[in-house]
Amino acid sequence: MADSGLRYRDAGVDRDTAARTKLRIGDLVARTLGPCAIANPGGFGGLFRVPAGLENPVLVASADGVGTKLKVAMRANRHDTVGVDLVDHCVNDILCEGARPLFFLDYIGMGRLQDDVVESIVAGMTAACMLNDCALLGGETAEMPDFYAPGEYDLAGFIVGVVDEQARPGPEHVRPGDVLLAIAAEGFHTNGYSLLRRLLFDRMALDVDDTFPGSDATVADVLLHPHPTYAPAVLPLLEEHRVHALAHITGGGIPENLVRVLPADCAARVDRSAWTPPPEFLAVMDAGAIARDEMDRTFNMGVGMVLVMAAADVEAAIAQLDMAGRTAFRIGEVRRGQRAVHMEGA
Repeated sequence: MADSGLRYRDAGVDRDTAARTKLRIGDLVARTLGPCAIANPGGFGGLFRVPAGLENPVLVASADGVGTKLKVAMRANRHDTVGVDLVDHCVNDILCEGARPLFFLDYIGMGRLQDDVVESIVAGMTAACMLNDCALLGGETAEMPDFYAPGEYDLAGFIVGVVDEQARPGPEHVRPGDVLLAIAAEGFHTNGYSLLRRLLFDRMALDVDDTFPGSDATVADVLLHPHPTYAPAVLPLLEEHRVHALAHITGGGIPENLVRVLPADCAARVDRSAWTPPPEFLAVMDAGAIARDEMDRTFNMGVGMVLVMAAADVEAAIAQLDMAGRTAFRIGEVRRGQRAVHMEGA
């Protein structure tokens, strides 16, 4: 008599697909493991040695996701760039504490496991981890039928880095007269996508293969441009103790992120005429009739990170960042006053 017992597969969870997926991504993950990673095949946790040579090592941890940019990736069936986004966003966050990344963990949840999608996501994470000299130490891929709609998934990332405690930048180092040095962003990064999707897909009735307004590129190409890492370019400046504080410009834009690194008795003046936002931001602003203040609090407006530095160090830092492939420009200064960010000019 045939076995009529209920199996896990009948409930929508396929162990065989999960096993195949683990084999397919194993080689990708192995490429990221450096000498501090400890082999632990079959273990219940990843193992990592704290690097030597630090007087007072402090571990810095952060967690984040990609947000509704995932909706664009799913719509375009393009999944590698969101893997890059996940890693680089987390790397940039701990960079603001002066930390260099050590290892990264990921979580992927989807309704029915699609091994090609998982492999593409992990390929993006692997590429970003290798660029950041960061081990992809472990992760979880969860198959949850009836929880996610068909073809949908979610991503989360968890990073741990390290910094010497006495070398950590922060508000206590910021002084009146310091200069605000911006590093140019590359596209929308991972913020403002609910507004972008409402404007482009709902109001303008565009799709991912249509041309982005004011551009020769497609909507997918513009919206899925990966969030870059600033760590390789900025870490040498931190090691030289040239940076007083850093702000990663994410949700909330310059006003809500720069204020986080100001002491109570200092205000920041940002001159919006010091740079021209990239064309994609201006196109969105025009098409949606969006006020500049709303743009400033939603998008990065072409500024990926702000470094607060002594004026005497700025020109050397600009040259050093240029050699590392990053464009930097002054956007304002720190003044004495109540903690706030004042967006002035055009």
